[in-house]
Amino acid sequence: MRQIVLDTETTGIDPNAGHRIIEIGCVEVVERKLTGRNYHVYINPEREVEAEAITVHGITNEFLQDKPKFADVADEFFAFIEGAELVIHNAAFDVGFMDSEFARLKPVRKTADHCGIVDTLAIARKKHPGQKNNLDALCKRYGVDNSNRELHGALLDAEILADVYLLMTGGQTALSLDAGSGEEGGVTGIRRLSSERVRLPVIEATNDEINAHNEMMERIEKKAGQSVWGKLNAPE
Repeated sequence: MRQIVLDTETTGIDPNAGHRIIEIGCVEVVERKLTGRNYHVYINPEREVEAEAITVHGITNEFLQDKPKFADVADEFFAFIEGAELVIHNAAFDVGFMDSEFARLKPVRKTADHCGIVDTLAIARKKHPGQKNNLDALCKRYGVDNSNRELHGALLDAEILADVYLLMTGGQTALSLDAGSGEEGGVTGIRRLSSERVRLPVIEATNDEINAHNEMMERIEKKAGQSVWGKLNAPE
Protein backbone atom coordinates (compact mmCIF):
# COMPACT_ATOMS: atom_id res chain seq x y z
CA MET A 1 0.00 0.00 0.00
CA ARG A 2 1.49 3.30 -1.13
CA GLN A 3 -0.07 6.34 0.50
CA ILE A 4 0.62 10.02 0.01
CA VAL A 5 -0.24 12.33 2.90
CA LEU A 6 -1.03 15.60 1.19
CA ASP A 7 -1.79 19.22 2.02
CA THR A 8 -2.14 22.40 -0.01
CA GLU A 9 -2.17 26.13 0.66
CA THR A 10 -4.25 28.42 -1.55
CA THR A 11 -5.03 32.03 -2.43
CA GLY A 12 -8.50 31.74 -0.90
CA ILE A 13 -11.17 29.23 -0.01
CA ASP A 14 -13.16 28.69 -3.22
CA PRO A 15 -11.68 27.33 -6.46
CA ASN A 16 -14.96 28.13 -8.25
CA ALA A 17 -14.23 31.80 -7.55
CA GLY A 18 -10.88 31.51 -9.33
CA HIS A 19 -8.70 30.83 -6.30
CA ARG A 20 -5.55 28.81 -6.94
CA ILE A 21 -3.05 26.51 -5.24
CA ILE A 22 0.15 28.22 -4.07
CA GLU A 23 1.86 25.38 -2.17
CA ILE A 24 1.75 21.57 -2.27
CA GLY A 25 3.30 19.31 0.35
CA CYS A 26 3.33 15.51 0.11
CA VAL A 27 4.81 12.80 2.34
CA GLU A 28 5.11 9.22 1.10
CA VAL A 29 4.06 6.31 3.32
CA VAL A 30 4.50 2.68 2.24
CA GLU A 31 3.13 -0.15 4.38
CA ARG A 32 2.47 2.39 7.15
CA LYS A 33 6.10 3.54 7.25
CA LEU A 34 7.41 6.93 6.18
CA THR A 35 9.86 6.40 3.33
CA GLY A 36 11.58 9.80 3.47
CA ARG A 37 10.35 10.65 -0.05
CA ASN A 38 8.55 13.97 -0.11
CA TYR A 39 7.21 16.32 -2.77
CA HIS A 40 7.12 20.04 -2.05
CA VAL A 41 6.66 23.05 -4.30
CA TYR A 42 5.56 26.69 -4.14
CA ILE A 43 3.47 27.87 -7.10
CA ASN A 44 2.85 31.25 -8.72
CA PRO A 45 -0.97 31.39 -8.79
CA GLU A 46 -1.14 34.08 -11.50
CA ARG A 47 -3.46 36.10 -9.26
CA GLU A 48 -3.40 37.91 -5.92
CA VAL A 49 -3.37 36.01 -2.64
CA GLU A 50 -6.14 37.26 -0.37
CA ALA A 51 -4.96 39.13 2.73
CA GLU A 52 -7.01 36.83 4.97
CA ALA A 53 -5.29 33.77 3.47
CA ILE A 54 -1.86 35.32 4.07
CA THR A 55 -2.66 35.62 7.78
CA VAL A 56 -3.21 31.84 7.81
CA HIS A 57 -0.17 30.60 5.88
CA GLY A 58 2.12 33.63 5.68
CA ILE A 59 2.85 33.18 1.95
CA THR A 60 2.96 36.58 0.27
CA ASN A 61 2.44 37.68 -3.31
CA GLU A 62 6.02 38.95 -3.46
CA PHE A 63 7.40 35.57 -2.40
CA LEU A 64 5.46 33.77 -5.15
CA GLN A 65 6.43 36.05 -8.04
CA ASP A 66 9.39 33.96 -9.24
CA LYS A 67 7.87 30.54 -8.49
CA PRO A 68 6.77 28.11 -11.25
CA LYS A 69 3.18 28.05 -12.44
CA PHE A 70 1.01 24.99 -11.86
CA ALA A 71 1.27 24.06 -15.52
CA ASP A 72 5.05 23.85 -15.08
CA VAL A 73 4.85 21.33 -12.21
CA ALA A 74 1.63 19.48 -13.03
CA ASP A 75 3.27 16.45 -14.68
CA GLU A 76 5.84 15.84 -11.92
CA PHE A 77 3.19 16.34 -9.23
CA PHE A 78 0.80 13.94 -10.96
CA ALA A 79 3.58 11.37 -11.39
CA PHE A 80 4.26 11.52 -7.64
CA ILE A 81 0.64 10.89 -6.60
CA GLU A 82 -0.62 8.67 -9.43
CA GLY A 83 -1.87 5.29 -8.24
CA ALA A 84 -1.45 6.14 -4.56
CA GLU A 85 -4.04 6.50 -1.83
CA LEU A 86 -4.15 10.17 -0.85
CA VAL A 87 -4.54 10.88 2.87
CA ILE A 88 -5.91 14.42 3.33
CA HIS A 89 -7.53 16.32 6.20
CA ASN A 90 -10.81 17.71 4.84
CA ALA A 91 -10.14 16.06 1.50
CA ALA A 92 -12.97 17.80 -0.38
CA PHE A 93 -11.15 21.12 -0.04
CA ASP A 94 -7.76 20.02 -1.39
CA VAL A 95 -9.15 17.67 -4.05
CA GLY A 96 -11.49 20.42 -5.23
CA PHE A 97 -8.53 22.73 -5.78
CA MET A 98 -6.45 19.98 -7.43
CA ASP A 99 -9.26 19.12 -9.84
CA SER A 100 -9.72 22.81 -10.63
CA GLU A 101 -6.02 23.13 -11.46
CA PHE A 102 -5.93 19.95 -13.56
CA ALA A 103 -9.07 21.10 -15.43
CA ARG A 104 -7.11 24.05 -16.84
CA LEU A 105 -4.66 21.71 -18.58
CA LYS A 106 -4.64 19.05 -21.27
CA PRO A 107 -5.18 16.22 -20.75
CA VAL A 108 -7.79 16.97 -18.09
CA ARG A 109 -7.20 14.78 -15.04
CA LYS A 110 -9.63 14.11 -12.21
CA THR A 111 -7.90 13.14 -8.99
CA ALA A 112 -10.34 10.40 -7.97
CA ASP A 113 -9.88 8.65 -11.34
CA HIS A 114 -6.19 8.06 -10.58
CA CYS A 115 -5.92 7.97 -6.78
CA GLY A 116 -7.77 6.61 -3.80
CA ILE A 117 -8.80 9.27 -1.28
CA VAL A 118 -8.94 8.99 2.51
CA ASP A 119 -10.37 11.89 4.50
CA THR A 120 -8.79 12.01 7.96
CA LEU A 121 -11.36 14.58 9.09
CA ALA A 122 -14.15 12.05 8.43
CA ILE A 123 -12.18 9.38 10.33
CA ALA A 124 -11.62 11.73 13.27
CA ARG A 125 -15.29 12.76 13.44
CA LYS A 126 -16.33 9.10 13.54
CA LYS A 127 -13.78 8.23 16.25
CA HIS A 128 -14.27 11.40 18.30
CA PRO A 129 -17.86 12.63 17.79
CA GLY A 130 -18.72 15.96 19.32
CA GLN A 131 -15.07 16.96 19.81
CA LYS A 132 -12.77 19.34 17.97
CA ASN A 133 -11.13 17.47 15.11
CA ASN A 134 -8.94 20.07 13.43
CA LEU A 135 -5.26 19.16 13.05
CA ASP A 136 -4.15 21.07 16.16
CA ALA A 137 -6.78 19.31 18.29
CA LEU A 138 -5.76 15.90 16.92
CA CYS A 139 -2.08 16.65 17.65
CA LYS A 140 -3.01 17.38 21.25
CA ARG A 141 -5.18 14.28 21.50
CA TYR A 142 -2.56 11.92 20.08
CA GLY A 143 0.54 13.52 21.58
CA VAL A 144 2.03 14.71 18.27
CA ASP A 145 4.48 17.59 18.59
CA ASN A 146 3.30 20.55 16.54
CA SER A 147 5.23 23.21 18.43
CA ASN A 148 6.86 24.43 15.19
CA ARG A 149 3.47 25.09 13.60
CA GLU A 150 2.98 28.82 14.10
CA LEU A 151 1.54 29.19 10.58
CA HIS A 152 0.01 26.66 8.22
CA GLY A 153 2.49 25.23 5.71
CA ALA A 154 1.72 22.43 3.28
CA LEU A 155 4.78 20.23 3.86
CA LEU A 156 4.87 20.70 7.63
CA ASP A 157 1.14 20.02 7.89
CA ALA A 158 1.51 16.90 5.73
CA GLU A 159 4.30 15.61 7.98
CA ILE A 160 2.22 16.28 11.11
CA LEU A 161 -0.87 14.72 9.53
CA ALA A 162 1.13 11.59 8.66
CA ASP A 163 1.96 11.12 12.36
CA VAL A 164 -1.65 11.76 13.39
CA TYR A 165 -3.06 9.42 10.76
CA LEU A 166 -0.76 6.54 11.67
CA LEU A 167 -1.61 6.92 15.35
CA MET A 168 -5.32 7.41 14.74
CA THR A 169 -5.61 4.28 12.59
CA GLY A 170 -3.07 2.10 14.41
CA GLY A 171 -5.19 0.94 17.32
CA GLN A 172 -5.04 2.06 20.94
CA THR A 173 -2.32 4.59 21.63
CA ALA A 174 -3.13 5.56 25.20
CA LEU A 175 -5.04 4.19 28.20
CA SER A 176 -7.27 6.65 29.97
CA LEU A 177 -8.61 5.95 33.47
CA ASP A 178 -10.77 9.05 33.31
CA ALA A 179 -13.48 8.48 30.72
CA GLY A 180 -14.91 11.92 31.26
CA SER A 181 -11.77 13.91 30.68
CA GLY A 182 -12.67 14.92 27.10
CA GLU A 183 -9.86 16.42 25.07
CA GLU A 184 -7.22 15.74 27.72
CA GLY A 185 -8.20 12.17 28.52
CA GLY A 186 -5.55 9.55 28.02
CA VAL A 187 -3.12 11.69 26.08
CA THR A 188 0.50 10.61 26.42
CA GLY A 189 3.62 11.75 24.62
CA ILE A 190 4.10 9.52 21.60
CA ARG A 191 7.21 9.55 19.47
CA ARG A 192 7.54 7.87 16.09
CA LEU A 193 10.54 5.56 16.00
CA SER A 194 12.81 5.86 13.02
CA SER A 195 12.65 3.03 10.52
CA GLU A 196 16.47 3.19 10.50
CA ARG A 197 16.78 2.50 14.23
CA VAL A 198 18.89 -0.42 15.49
CA ARG A 199 16.69 -3.47 15.92
CA LEU A 200 16.60 -5.02 19.37
CA PRO A 201 17.79 -8.63 19.54
CA VAL A 202 15.17 -11.34 20.09
CA ILE A 203 16.23 -13.59 22.97
CA GLU A 204 14.41 -16.92 23.03
CA ALA A 205 13.81 -18.95 26.18
CA THR A 206 16.09 -21.94 26.78
CA ASN A 207 14.74 -25.47 27.24
CA ASP A 208 15.45 -25.23 30.97
CA GLU A 209 13.48 -21.98 31.21
CA ILE A 210 10.58 -23.46 29.27
CA ASN A 211 10.51 -26.53 31.52
CA ALA A 212 10.64 -24.34 34.64
CA HIS A 213 7.75 -22.25 33.29
CA ASN A 214 5.65 -25.36 32.57
CA GLU A 215 6.30 -26.76 36.04
CA MET A 216 5.23 -23.48 37.60
CA MET A 217 2.00 -23.43 35.55
CA GLU A 218 1.22 -27.00 36.63
CA ARG A 219 1.61 -26.05 40.31
CA ILE A 220 -0.63 -23.00 39.83
CA GLU A 221 -3.34 -25.01 38.11
CA LYS A 222 -3.32 -27.70 40.80
CA LYS A 223 -4.15 -25.04 43.38
CA ALA A 224 -6.37 -22.66 41.40
CA GLY A 225 -7.81 -24.68 38.55
CA GLN A 226 -7.18 -24.26 34.86
CA SER A 227 -5.73 -20.85 34.00
CA VAL A 228 -6.45 -18.76 30.92
CA TRP A 229 -2.98 -19.68 29.69
CA GLY A 230 -3.83 -23.34 30.13
CA LYS A 231 -7.08 -22.96 28.20
CA LEU A 232 -5.27 -21.30 25.31
CA ASN A 233 -2.72 -24.06 25.13
CA ALA A 234 -5.04 -27.00 25.81
CA PRO A 235 -5.24 -29.56 22.98
CA GLU A 236 -8.52 -29.46 21.05
